[in-house]
Amino acid sequence: MTKIPGNDELDILHRHICQALADPKRIQIIYALAEKPRHVTALAEHLGFPQPTVSRHLRVLLQRGLVQTTRNGPAVVYELSDYRLVEILDIMRSLLKDVVERQSNALLPR
Repeated sequence: MTKIPGNDELDILHRHICQALADPKRIQIIYALAEKPRHVTALAEHLGFPQPTVSRHLRVLLQRGLVQTTRNGPAVVYELSDYRLVEILDIMRSLLKDVVERQSNALLPR
């Protein structure tokens, strides 16, 4: 039987994780970092986003503990803190796709 999480746990989950995942650009950054660790410039080039935009989103992900950094000479390299995050995002995308499909089918005339 699944235990219902308490308000404190849900508040922390929402504040630290859900808000960080609320922006599609951050999700794209997560998927790009799942491919391989990258520095800001390489990430911006790979995704086609302006470098300041990538830096801003990386700062949020770093503050929430979803990415971590290492130094490679003068460059700061970003990588995922936990690759299970990609599995969670894949499950969420699959679920959302199924929900949208069911809703679309429910609207079709019979």
